[in-house]
Amino acid sequence: MPPPADIVKVAIEWPGAFPKLMEIDQKKPLSAIIKEVCEGWSLGNPENFALQIADATNFYITEKNRNDIKNGSILRLTNSPYQTAVQLHERIQSSSMDAKLESLKDLANASRDITFAQEFINLDGISLLTQMVESGTERYQKLQKIMKPCFGDLLSFTLTAFVELMDHGIVSWDTFSVAFIKKIASYVNKSAMDTAVLQRSLAILESMVLNSQDLYHKVAQEITIGQLIPHLQGTDQDIQTYTIAVINALFLKAPEEKRQEMAHILAQKQLRSIILSNVIRSNTPINDEMAHQLYVLQVLTFNLLEDRMMTKMDPQDQAQRDIIFELRRIAFDVECEPNNSGSIEKRKSMYTRDYKKLGFINHVNPAVDFTQIPPGMLALDNMLYFARHHQDAYIRIVLENSSREDKHECPFGRSSIELTKMLCEILKVGELPSENCHDFHPMFFTHDRSFEEFFCICIQLLNKTWKEMRATSEDFNKVMQVVREQIMRALTLKPNSLDQFKSRLQNLSYTEILKIRQSERMNQEDFQSRPILELREKIQPEIMELIKQQRLNRLCDGTCFRKISSRRRQDKFWYCRLSPNHKVLHYGDLEESPQGEVPHDSLQDKLPVADIKAVITGKDCPHMKEKGALKQNKEVLELAFSVLYESDEYLNFIAPDKHEYCVWTDGLNALLGKEMTSDYTKSDMDTLLSMEMKLRLLDLENIQIPEAPPPIPKEPSNYDFVYDCN
Repeated sequence: MPPPADIVKVAIEWPGAFPKLMEIDQKKPLSAIIKEVCEGWSLGNPENFALQIADATNFYITEKNRNDIKNGSILRLTNSPYQTAVQLHERIQSSSMDAKLESLKDLANASRDITFAQEFINLDGISLLTQMVESGTERYQKLQKIMKPCFGDLLSFTLTAFVELMDHGIVSWDTFSVAFIKKIASYVNKSAMDTAVLQRSLAILESMVLNSQDLYHKVAQEITIGQLIPHLQGTDQDIQTYTIAVINALFLKAPEEKRQEMAHILAQKQLRSIILSNVIRSNTPINDEMAHQLYVLQVLTFNLLEDRMMTKMDPQDQAQRDIIFELRRIAFDVECEPNNSGSIEKRKSMYTRDYKKLGFINHVNPAVDFTQIPPGMLALDNMLYFARHHQDAYIRIVLENSSREDKHECPFGRSSIELTKMLCEILKVGELPSENCHDFHPMFFTHDRSFEEFFCICIQLLNKTWKEMRATSEDFNKVMQVVREQIMRALTLKPNSLDQFKSRLQNLSYTEILKIRQSERMNQEDFQSRPILELREKIQPEIMELIKQQRLNRLCDGTCFRKISSRRRQDKFWYCRLSPNHKVLHYGDLEESPQGEVPHDSLQDKLPVADIKAVITGKDCPHMKEKGALKQNKEVLELAFSVLYESDEYLNFIAPDKHEYCVWTDGLNALLGKEMTSDYTKSDMDTLLSMEMKLRLLDLENIQIPEAPPPIPKEPSNYDFVYDCN
């Protein structure tokens, strides 16, 4: 007879004694269980003891998480969180440097547990740590001079414990003094500082800026871009990552009016070229977190264009009208005529003719063309940049098109406006950066005016594609669609420079795009006749069952998920997989992202499939309703899902990518007997159905298909027939 569901068999350790095998009744209060364990080893005052998971985490067992105890778990009897917090609170104030160092190391490890953290914070532990950092006592200063490694470790463990405690979100960031901020900033501003201390200090500054607008202003007063730049010129990628994260945080939280000023300072300090030479083109491969920070910097830089993108042109503004006059002057090599030269009508007629050649929609008053937002004044800025910095190409395009028939000319003005709008959509100008995206483009770090150069390459591509398509004015939208496809396909190849991007576009001519489209169309061939449709309906359930089995098999293989915390870089992972009999979800925390298969015994937690009530996705998930920096953005919402079980209990997921999101939501819905509705399922259904249809429609009359594969022939007696190319 199987044991009752509420009885769990575990082993319990106690230092200096043999482990005990014990059955725990989950219906009993935890205090009663601890008392029973203490009595077994003749220990008094059971209220001073607690149980921990005996693994690398050493997390305390509480009434909230006691259901995580599974059969075969190994527990450890230890001091209660309160007792441990009191002891560490006293020990870190020891006059002995060795004792202080050891206790701070223990505190840094213990602070990862929220139960301990709550007790230590209740003892005003955060204030004690900040005072230790702020004080900068003579003893610390002397120690720094005579025992630099020891000082570095002491300060490193202090800051690590602080960061771990703050990560639980129990204490508000707004409570910290200017003296503490100045001290942390001083560690960043020093040219020679222990690596671990520098890392923690940068992490603290980033969290302060992201979590408090008030602290942003205080940090911005203490830290300058010039002081951060030297940290990018080293070889430690972790330090470089933390440094760019602080720059991004300052950029993100800066008021609108200060962002342009900050961008100007970044340009003066040559941040882009330093990142290009020391990070992107260094010998060290770029890890995911660095890629994310570079992506965030890229997004924030392009978002500086949003103001111009959303600014309409004022047709009455003479300074803005002068830009259009400048475009005309460069194209046709004419100087602005004085007001008394010729009649007004004659000058108007001449302007109208030239504006028509420049490809504006409104020939009389081109300023009206720039009242559409987006792209607003950004389009005019791009046109002027192209005319001034690529003058030969600009003049060639304008004169070339003005010499064609009206219906075959590629209107430069209209094309530039629509192209600028398209590029803003492709680069998502004005949108907040995604929390888990790594999609940065190295080529945008190779030029100070990368967006304008990007436009210059693409406007020449548009003109080339227009000629290849022999397009007329009626084909304008078709040409823009082809150009978008050319740009998107070239960007997916992640060119390292703008020149490389340009050469990739050269290979993606209109003829090549047609070949690619034709190939894709053949692969997605659709048959519409009635017999074919009936055959499709007959096959569809078989294919759906095949997809279902594939999804369940993928769930059995399992997936590593990342736990998103307020400090994104210190990733915590957990793994989840479905049991081979499809009855239980096994899951558990991991120290790092797994490189191979995760052993079954390392996943201690489990959730019976029978207990699952529903699968919730997107903004309805409980972990998406929490407040956090950049948490409520669209991409994270699209990857979030939760499993509802028992009485309002949730298992929360954030998939690593869209593919895994579809696999898991499909698989969980299949387990619950619900329809699989993801885009991935639709795509698989179309692909497999198309293949199966083609196989069944092959002309196989009078062709006998063998039931067994043909035998493998014997090896030849010699290999003289092999030709050696060397």
